Amino acid sequence: MDKLEKVELMDKILNEFEDLRNSQLSVLKKISKIEADNINLGVSLLEKKLPEMWQNVDSNLNLVSALEEEFQEYRDKYYKDNNIAALEAARE
Repeated sequence: MDKLEKVELMDKILNEFEDLRNSQLSVLKKISKIEADNINLGVSLLEKKLPEMWQNVDSNLNLVSALEEEFQEYRDKYYKDNNIAALEAARE
């Protein structure tokens, strides 16, 4: 795999991280909606379990976001260190 292919794959992975982060945000919103609906229902099972579920998803979201940021830094350093801009210009 050449350097340009590696950067392209890194960019694909970053897109997947973004999708994963957005999915986790969506799950948090859904849990919050269920919690709001349960205010009217008052089901104690949901009152007990949903906050724990929300906390677990939020923790995972933080992990995904941190890893995405670290990987972005890794990709940017690789891009700079390997002068990928020049390789891209030569490709065109």
